[in-house]
Amino acid sequence: MRCRRQVRAGIGKADMELAAFQRLQCYRKIAICRLASGKGKRMSEIKIGRKTMGVCATNCYFLYREGGTKAVVVDPAENGAGIFKLLSEKDFTVEAILLTHGHFDHLSAADAVRKRYGIKVYAGNEERPVMNSSSYNLSLPFTGEGMTFEADEYFKPGKELDFAGFRIETIPVPGHTIGSVCYYFEEQKVLFSGDTLFAGSVGRSDFPTGNAGQLIRTIKSGLMSLPDDVKVYPGHGESTTIGCERVNNPFIQG
Repeated sequence: MRCRRQVRAGIGKADMELAAFQRLQCYRKIAICRLASGKGKRMSEIKIGRKTMGVCATNCYFLYREGGTKAVVVDPAENGAGIFKLLSEKDFTVEAILLTHGHFDHLSAADAVRKRYGIKVYAGNEERPVMNSSSYNLSLPFTGEGMTFEADEYFKPGKELDFAGFRIETIPVPGHTIGSVCYYFEEQKVLFSGDTLFAGSVGRSDFPTGNAGQLIRTIKSGLMSLPDDVKVYPGHGESTTIGCERVNNPFIQG
């Protein structure tokens, strides 16, 4: 979670300026590499829509195969009506909702979306206590109105999911929350990182069930082992690549 009114713990002004500069240099390198090698073409078979919404400017994603009508929604933030509008414009059939973690700004519209399409919500099995507590899921301290949420199915991270014609690997990344999960589409080389890995930064670890050391360890072991050209779609901010973060992210160096 990176709310506009919040500054992530442990990140000073100098660190933020350094990360911004490194990110800019990284984006330039990526653009040059894609022009030279044509790597950007691999994205043609997957389409990814993004809607940024809510008080924390959370990225809600929906993805589908080019030319297809089956879709998957990742982290439906608040404003279910806005999500419905995006999906109805393309006449999608939504097959599943995937949650990266249980903070309120990533699931506030999940109940409305699942009822609208008659589908299930999936989350990592260790995240249930977070979603079930208005303090742990931050809805009470951030909005003053507590809420709780229950997924339809909790999976053990490492389990492979199959929706909308995609094979989806679930990668456990505890640290931001105890049961945070990343969703990796190996064939398409796409990763949805939630609030674990950002462009030039990492998620907060000062919320309930967070752990700074665990966060960095799981990023290094679970995400930095992926290929450099994997495109990363985070819960807040702009997309990046594993290669860019491996070289330039100041929080995972060393």
